[in-house]
Amino acid sequence: MKIYKVFLALGLIFSPLVCSATELFHDDVKIQDGIDVHATSAVFADIYEKLDSVNWAGKNIDVVIESLEKLNPKAHIASTGERVVLVWGDELIANYPYPTSKDWNAYGEVTTALVLKMREKDENLRSLQNAALYEVVVNALLTGIEQNGSYIYSRDVIKDNDSKILTSIGFDGGRDERGNFRVTGVFKDSPADVAGMREGDIVSEVNGMRVSNMSDADMSAVLSGYNSGTAKLKILTPFGNRNVTLRRATVVLADADIIHRSNEKGEGGFLEIIVHKISNSAVDIVNEALAKYGNADGIILDLRTSSGEDEKAAAKLAGLFMGQKPVMRIAETAVDELEVVPGGDAITESPVVVLISDTTRGTAEAIAGAFYENKRGVLVGTPTAGRARIASFIDLNNGAVLELLNKSVKTGEGNALDGRGIFPIVCLSNIRNSAQAEAFFLNVGNGNFNLRDYNKNQTVDVKSLRKACPNITSGEDEDAMSSLVALKLLTDKRIYSELMDL
Repeated sequence: MKIYKVFLALGLIFSPLVCSATELFHDDVKIQDGIDVHATSAVFADIYEKLDSVNWAGKNIDVVIESLEKLNPKAHIASTGERVVLVWGDELIANYPYPTSKDWNAYGEVTTALVLKMREKDENLRSLQNAALYEVVVNALLTGIEQNGSYIYSRDVIKDNDSKILTSIGFDGGRDERGNFRVTGVFKDSPADVAGMREGDIVSEVNGMRVSNMSDADMSAVLSGYNSGTAKLKILTPFGNRNVTLRRATVVLADADIIHRSNEKGEGGFLEIIVHKISNSAVDIVNEALAKYGNADGIILDLRTSSGEDEKAAAKLAGLFMGQKPVMRIAETAVDELEVVPGGDAITESPVVVLISDTTRGTAEAIAGAFYENKRGVLVGTPTAGRARIASFIDLNNGAVLELLNKSVKTGEGNALDGRGIFPIVCLSNIRNSAQAEAFFLNVGNGNFNLRDYNKNQTVDVKSLRKACPNITSGEDEDAMSSLVALKLLTDKRIYSELMDL
């Protein structure tokens, strides 16, 4: 039996530790440990009430107080249904009545009381005030439901990054007074944001090297380097140590970038479209490029670092290539699904290769799925993130906002994307140099290669499929290999057709 269960039983016997949250928060004592306990309890009460009203795409989601133990690995929270206790290591430090159903004020008070107790033991938690404290508590509550949202202190921070320079892996940082390299800001929808990094996290290792042994110039190169591939980080967070792998990318200047390479006659050529974010801005950029180079011999649509939550923008973008075909379905409940279909006709018929990776997420996954299901392009790369959700923004009484990824995105044919993703037809993790690429195409051309379409069988275990096509961690430059494979497909019509007909 775990020790905190023993303490739970003992805590119910010895009365000095047994009290109610309201007994801690008398009207004449508003401030405890620098916190206005009444205002804080009211915010937490509002958060619980708003979370209880949300539809989670047909899933039964319970946001429970016990999830607060995620704030620190030494904390254990258990309940009997009538009492809730907090054990820190081997020490029982709190025992309160468990709130009755829908008693949001009680939920708020117990949460505040538990947080105050944990602040006594946790220096990092004790340093947090107001918005930062609400954010880590909301993150802890939502950890139990797969990090489906976050606390945003103001709607003013929900802005597009269009036309703004982003760091290559999505966060800024610097050394604090102790010499630790601390994250000072994370860009929304960046690889660092997707990985769950937050302001205040400490980066302790980069690619196996301790940050204490790296110069500021070394760290700057990691943050803003232009080379492709990945950066492997070890970070220290309020929830413990984590290993994070982030894809390095070029600096983002807009939601989409366009590169056109004409042929020797100055006609046709190849069009490379790099989409960083699925947005109306990206649609405008791609639409203009296709209007100018719509007769290209082939198009490379790079969605490897693409994300998005705007289903209308996703429909417009997909419609430029495939016209009025179902792009995705949006599910907010178990019963209702909204089918999303572009309103206009396609403006290009050029063959397309779609590049995808583990940082392709949200509506970008649906677009990749639409290319696959409508046989409009060949998918190349590694499996997408399987994080195909769309956010709802819920206003709180204190002026803040809850961003909840509660809407699930499915393919146009209704196949699951969230938790599964889209799998490439050509897996780049199995083609790590030019010699392997040549052998691959030779075998496909000769009909001697047993290609597998991992998207067809929806019942196969996702983990086993991802092991067959893992993330890329070695080999030749990833961008160069992606271009080599994509151009080979677009210049060899026989192989392109064979892969399309799988």
